[in-house]
Amino acid sequence: MTGAFTLGNRSVRRLGYGAMQLVGPNALGPPRDRNAALAVLREAVARGVNHIDTSDFYGPHVANELICEALHPYAEDLVIVTKIGARRGDNGSWLPAFSREELIQAVHDNLRNLVLDALEVVNFRAMSGDHGSAEGSLEAPLTVLAELRQQGLIRSIGLSNVTPAQVEEGRRICEIVCVQNHYNLAHRADDALIDSLARDGVAYVPFFPLGGFAPLRSSTLSDVARSIEATPIQVALAWLLRRAPNILLIPGTSSIAHLAENLSAAELDLTDEILSKLNGTALGVGSPA
Repeated sequence: MTGAFTLGNRSVRRLGYGAMQLVGPNALGPPRDRNAALAVLREAVARGVNHIDTSDFYGPHVANELICEALHPYAEDLVIVTKIGARRGDNGSWLPAFSREELIQAVHDNLRNLVLDALEVVNFRAMSGDHGSAEGSLEAPLTVLAELRQQGLIRSIGLSNVTPAQVEEGRRICEIVCVQNHYNLAHRADDALIDSLARDGVAYVPFFPLGGFAPLRSSTLSDVARSIEATPIQVALAWLLRRAPNILLIPGTSSIAHLAENLSAAELDLTDEILSKLNGTALGVGSPA
């Protein structure tokens, strides 16, 4: 059901893995169980995952160090995607890190901690304040990334946490191979953007595909899951896989059991009737609908 899609110069399976949950709470510090974190990474690759999403500001540095310890030397088909443009404050806040020096340093930090000669895909994460997105020109940071690509340190460039106007601007500055934004059953603001990117063969990677820190909750979602003997998580992921062929999923977990549950979503066959129910339901986040 899932198939594959092009990500930069590579082809990846549409159901991947996000590394943020490997580290401590609020993506800070070491994992509660380091051996368990390493086991999840190895199990993901053993089950066929060949797209891992990460960042050196998870930890900071912890996620990339875990990926390197668990998987290096990397399988030939493994695509590791990272993001830059933020740093962590002393209190755990997420702060913009957009200057030329910060962006260059972030690329080198990712290269060092992942033990890579070049980064396959680097997403520039646009943000204002603590996690939020905001309109504004991306010309300066994307010019820096384009230079690093010319130097051979980056192979492809993507965008994260951006508006449609920023995507349009970014694609005028350099080739953009993916867009990573907040999107799920309850949060569908990017519907038009997804369809536009699909027509151009550009990957769309939803973050918080299951609601993030406030999980998706809906009586309709639960009813559908029971009717096909699946879990709400699996149904929510399967809906995303059916939503558009250019959607690549990166659900994260620190549990092998939860990893297996996520990956099994690829086996679900959602009928048109089920899709209609899900499409027509206003889902809540964090509380029953």
